[in-house]
Amino acid sequence: MRTWPAVDVHRLSEPDLLQAALTDFDVAAIDERTDDSWRVFFLTADARDRAAEVLPQSFPAMQFEAVDVPDEDWAARSQAALRAVTVGNIVVAPPWDVPTSDQLTAMTRRGAKPQVIVIQPSMGFGTGHHPTTRLCLSALQQFNVKGGTIIDVGTGSGVLAIAAHRLGAARVIAIDDDPDAIAAACENAQRNGATIDTRVADLRHIALSRFDLVLANLTGGLLMQSAGRLQDLTTPRGPMILSGFTREEEPAVLAAFPRLVTVDRVQEDEWVCVTLQRETAFQ
Repeated sequence: MRTWPAVDVHRLSEPDLLQAALTDFDVAAIDERTDDSWRVFFLTADARDRAAEVLPQSFPAMQFEAVDVPDEDWAARSQAALRAVTVGNIVVAPPWDVPTSDQLTAMTRRGAKPQVIVIQPSMGFGTGHHPTTRLCLSALQQFNVKGGTIIDVGTGSGVLAIAAHRLGAARVIAIDDDPDAIAAACENAQRNGATIDTRVADLRHIALSRFDLVLANLTGGLLMQSAGRLQDLTTPRGPMILSGFTREEEPAVLAAFPRLVTVDRVQEDEWVCVTLQRETAFQ
């Protein structure tokens, strides 16, 4: 039987900070077994072993144990519990929890007609349940993107890129350096009838023009490393939506974008999302 490399975490005391730290490794999924115990699955044994060695240094109060877990279809069973998530006027749903026509009618009576995006959960790519994805979806809806150009950097499942298309963007590019992420994004775009230019690419080496809006839901470290390149992607008046970092990382992330000013900031638990623009946008 196939086994999955995993780390059992006990005496869990800082879940948000641990989740942020795990983005530096090839995590497949997190099984939140109890309030103080997680089982973290990894795509490779090397990533598991590296995490088991490094994480105890950052979280000495927690206990980390490397284990090999029999498959037993655990991924499908854990994903089956996922339900639709509503953020503003966008509903992100797995295929088994798409809103019915009656539910959509009721939602329409309370406001504008909702946009439903169907995302198939897959290893390592969620359906919009992570706080940073929700924060980005909310921030995106603050802008009129009809007819505009948008880039989604680190697209993952493609949910933000698909949302941009649904909101009326004329051209959407979604990039990620992980081929599996781009494969998932392509499948989800096709599932939703969204026309998106998906590319396996490293932001540091791909030739790109400027965009009316830039989305980058990455890690704090990647945002700081890519800050100069990301700033070059914005038009003089174009906003940039950044997330994927914690409140603790926020000062360092913002310091990496000296040419931009913060025009909006939202937070959920420890996770932060900011909207930045050039000062020239207000002149």
